[in-house]
Amino acid sequence: MIDNKNNLIKITLIRSTIGVKKSHRATVRGLGLKKLNSSSTVSDTLETRGMIRKINYLLKCE
Repeated sequence: MIDNKNNLIKITLIRSTIGVKKSHRATVRGLGLKKLNSSSTVSDTLETRGMIRKINYLLKCE
């Protein structure tokens, strides 16, 4: 079995989505972020890394 505790990324929305492309706004929602300074823990997969890379200017990753 794969241990998922080590394969998690904590992301925080640090910039507003006002004035951002619709696809970027949808990506923020897809990562489970709603409001400014909200945090979410997502699994470390290629799909989520691609989403994070797409909107890296809005996020802080830990």
